Amino acid sequence: MIMELIYKSEVYNIIGAAMEVHKVLGNGFLEAVYQEALGVELDERDIPFEFEKEIPVSYKGVVLKKAYKADFVCYDKVILELKALSTLSTDHEAQLLNYLKATGFKVGLLVNFGQKSLIYKRFVM
Repeated sequence: MIMELIYKSEVYNIIGAAMEVHKVLGNGFLEAVYQEALGVELDERDIPFEFEKEIPVSYKGVVLKKAYKADFVCYDKVILELKALSTLSTDHEAQLLNYLKATGFKVGLLVNFGQKSLIYKRFVM
């Protein structure tokens, strides 16, 4: 049985933008540099996004005072979490999964600019 990927074209577009940023800048910059460059690239590609969007977090139906601040939310439905590290750990993956669970978003991307090749992982709740 073949399953259709949720938000397939949106995720493809976001990853393409991230790949272009990595191709131009390479690895070695701070995360903030990649965030700003990715914002420029998303704009150039007409990909709708919000930078450092504050997303409410609920616990047992109660909205908490502390909100989660996503690096990017693209298309009003994909959380994009950026890293600039020599390696990703399961802690980074768990962090994104928790963001998805707490916010109710269905799809998240964890993108790491800190290696020779762009590393990205797609998560679905």
